Amino acid sequence: MITIDHITKKFGQDKVAVKDAAWTIPDGAITGFIGPNGAGKTTTLKMITGVLKPDAGQILINGMDIVKQPVKAKEQFGFVSDTPDNFLRLKGIEYLNFMGDVYEVPVRERTRFITTYANRFGIEQVLGDKILSYSHGMRQKEMIMGALIHSPSVWILDEPMTGLDPQASFELKKMMREHADSGKSVLFSTHVLEVAEKLCDQVVMICKGKIQFQGTLDQLESKFPEDTDLETIFMEMTWQ
Repeated sequence: MITIDHITKKFGQDKVAVKDAAWTIPDGAITGFIGPNGAGKTTTLKMITGVLKPDAGQILINGMDIVKQPVKAKEQFGFVSDTPDNFLRLKGIEYLNFMGDVYEVPVRERTRFITTYANRFGIEQVLGDKILSYSHGMRQKEMIMGALIHSPSVWILDEPMTGLDPQASFELKKMMREHADSGKSVLFSTHVLEVAEKLCDQVVMICKGKIQFQGTLDQLESKFPEDTDLETIFMEMTWQ
């Protein structure tokens, strides 16, 4: 579970990127984080993962304060960035073993994980190649595996479908559902509203740094009974 308790982030004197945001990512659910470009999604995710420090408020990951207990809090989650261009000079298997070492994952356990998920993503044949030679989609698969190798209870995924082929996208969505159904947390940001509509148990909508809505799709639709889909509701809420 992630608890976001009235966080605010400013840049300079005047620019408020996120203002008094308060919401919860519960266990046992997939939470979609949506909003237009510049709404504050990336800044919020950076605060949740400890890259940025909020100017006010508190963020708890499974009860661990990301500012006061950064190491313990970061052990609770796996984070997949929207820019998978990291560790390009390492071979795929070297990167995964590096991440396994960082999180002190036993060799037998990490080997089983790598074998299973490389097969699911269809990259078992290229793990001996340098990441530099991978396509964007292959790099994304590699980064997803590295982020999840320690079996974290909380998944935080920033635009995770970007660049994935249809089969890999299908597998990732299946993995997200399996994780949530096992009683754990999934938070992912997306600009593809159709994916959010089909996959999410709840959505959080941000616009101009403020949380506009948190709840189930049914609850959202009940507020806009005349609108037929999430895209129409999204446009109405964010372009007022």
